[in-house]
Amino acid sequence: MTRSRTAIALQGETVDQVCWRVLGYTRTVVEQVLDLNPGLAALGPRLPAGTVITLPEASSAAAAQTLETVSLWD
Repeated sequence: MTRSRTAIALQGETVDQVCWRVLGYTRTVVEQVLDLNPGLAALGPRLPAGTVITLPEASSAAAAQTLETVSLWD
């Protein structure tokens, strides 16, 4: 069973912006959000304020993901 939680979209937010704001990452989660919320894509790319979205529970693997930093001045 997949655990989940909800978030409320701010005016004009996209699904990936909600994921980033609430979960701190978007990799692989946007597709899961669209699967968990039938009809969400029909609202268009910018969500109306107050749209309740079911988000998958943050996995420890995704939350612990690190990004490589590139320095242009070394």
